[in-house]
Amino acid sequence: MRKHLSLICALSLAFVSVDAVAQGYVINKKDGTKVYYPAGQVQSVGIYDVGEGPEQQTDDLTFTISGISFKMKKVKAGTFQMGSETGEDNEKPVHKVTLTKDYYMGETEVTQALWYVVMGETPNGGWSNTYGYGEHYPAYDITYEDCQSFLTKLNQRTGKTFRLPTEAEWEFAARGGNNSKGYTYAGSNTLEDVAWYDKNSHGMTHPVAQKKANELGLYDMSGNVFEWCEDWYGEYFFMPQTDPTGAASGSTRVYRGGSWYEIIGDWRVSYRSYYYLGESHPSIGFRLAL
Repeated sequence: MRKHLSLICALSLAFVSVDAVAQGYVINKKDGTKVYYPAGQVQSVGIYDVGEGPEQQTDDLTFTISGISFKMKKVKAGTFQMGSETGEDNEKPVHKVTLTKDYYMGETEVTQALWYVVMGETPNGGWSNTYGYGEHYPAYDITYEDCQSFLTKLNQRTGKTFRLPTEAEWEFAARGGNNSKGYTYAGSNTLEDVAWYDKNSHGMTHPVAQKKANELGLYDMSGNVFEWCEDWYGEYFFMPQTDPTGAASGSTRVYRGGSWYEIIGDWRVSYRSYYYLGESHPSIGFRLAL
């Protein structure tokens, strides 16, 4: 309440008239400037009728659900070469992909804390100290179907349309988007700098955002847990593509990134694999897109 009163008093002393918007800010009618506050702190105080929403004046968005905050980093539209001629066969051929719309990617993988406040329970028997347990650890042992249940509830809470990224969106973001420096891994040519993998993970996940971020400020895209994508798994083709969404149908969905579990060196930004919709593994989690 003290914080609420401080905000009200500060605005009152400035003798300005304001509009309240349910997206984490109030607008000064005199000059159009916005005053931001941590989303969800003020629910209904006089004219300040606001709710969960962005809390900062940047290209990024921060959301707060029951006290747990998560950030979405903006990825601007662009064109890139998707795949790798030096990777596995399913990473070939390299082909031109254009993404025509800006979008957002989760700064980190979905954490156990965020999963729990949205779902109210742990998935598939729960997490353990064996593979990593704590609010800042990534949620793992997640099926594709679990992801969809989570997204439905999250969107009901926020009024947004959070989703899984397409495979193309995931790779473009992992490469650093339009800020890409052409690294082999997401943010570096040195795997140790950016990833938890079999040589340093001690056989378990680790708290998110402990390694170096990539060019867009995204963490753990080359390690910690694999990440589900929305696409059905399918082969690549030579022809250029615009806003691709994967195969038209299938029995498996794509996952991307490396993980703490991986022992064969597949942490490069072009690495891709697949899993069945109803199956989970302690090395698989997910990241939000918007």
